[in-house]
Amino acid sequence: MDNYSNDNTARRYKANVSILGTTQIHLRNPYIIAWWSVSFPGFGHLLLSKYIRGYLLLTWEVVINLKAHVNLAMIYSFQGNIPMAKEVLDTRWLLIYIPVYIFAIWDSYRTTVDLNNVYILTEREDHKINSFSIGALEINYLDKRNPFLAALWSLFMPGLGQLYIHRIVTAFVVIIWSIVFFYYSHMLEGVSLLFLGEIERATNVLNPEWLLMFPSLYGFAIVDAYMNTVENNKLYEKEQRRFLKEQYQGRTFRILKGKKLL
Repeated sequence: MDNYSNDNTARRYKANVSILGTTQIHLRNPYIIAWWSVSFPGFGHLLLSKYIRGYLLLTWEVVINLKAHVNLAMIYSFQGNIPMAKEVLDTRWLLIYIPVYIFAIWDSYRTTVDLNNVYILTEREDHKINSFSIGALEINYLDKRNPFLAALWSLFMPGLGQLYIHRIVTAFVVIIWSIVFFYYSHMLEGVSLLFLGEIERATNVLNPEWLLMFPSLYGFAIVDAYMNTVENNKLYEKEQRRFLKEQYQGRTFRILKGKKLL
């Protein structure tokens, strides 16, 4: 049940509040979105709320990256061991990895430019949206939350920041992949050994191919949680302003610019 049901009379809608989360269109920097696709294909699309495409590209990146040994080759190249980097790469997988990688960057940039134009049109149309949704399994509503707290929870565990701002599906996917990365990278095992002072064992137990995926995952979880909290707060303020104006502001009210009221 929603507190407002769209009648599809608007050409475009700026947001939708459902029991699975709040999806909205807002202005974004296309270069920043493209950079996140460079960092990890799929993350740029998830920042745009293009969930299905983002999840497919995210899964593709993990599977094909591991099959082609891209991360392992990067580690050898960072160490200056270029011949070994060439040796570990599997060209059978690499040649299908490259086109999809380039597509993810190009498509996220193109989609960002398109959605920015759509946002400008939705702002001009300024159609009403629902702000409260309740179902048998969940409740979601627009309210103000702390963006720094959302980023902090994502720092503790990727996905918790998304749960804090009620991005249920994204939170589920990020948490599941985080568990997979933690398990196969042996990161927590390495941290435990490091606290015990066994630095050599802590280093040897790590799986570098899986470990190298963590910086992008953590960065995305923090940025996504912080950015969407800020934008949800803006959306809440706009919806609240509209409600107060419709319910309490007189029809004859006019703001007199340049004149002082005594």
